[in-house]
Amino acid sequence: MEVVNTIGRRKKSIARVYLSKGKGKIVVNNKDYTEYFPTDPLRYRINQPFALTDQVGKFDIKANLNGGGITGQAEALRLAISRALVQLDEENKPALKAEGLLTRDPRMVERKKPGQKKARKKFQFSKR
Repeated sequence: MEVVNTIGRRKKSIARVYLSKGKGKIVVNNKDYTEYFPTDPLRYRINQPFALTDQVGKFDIKANLNGGGITGQAEALRLAISRALVQLDEENKPALKAEGLLTRDPRMVERKKPGQKKARKKFQFSKR
């Protein structure tokens, strides 16, 4: 089997994933994913596509993550893994699509406007 290469994004995070047949080893930025993602909810998000398609422990993943925070990176990785599983086998698509794992989350940080403190917050108003 060849290596399947996909990309996933969330906020400022970008995940490049290389999926190949294996024993379920996930390497993120040359570290084990349990070391890179310290909390269980983040690890759950990463394993979610495999659990939904009943393919836990069948594929090895090598991922390069950069940008954003740890949650955005985890969700970008989840999207990339989901896309790789669909690219590998089209029968995985309905299960992943039903859970919303193939949809790119478009929400981004709103830009700061001039004359304001932040995106929406204004400077304090003084009447006198």
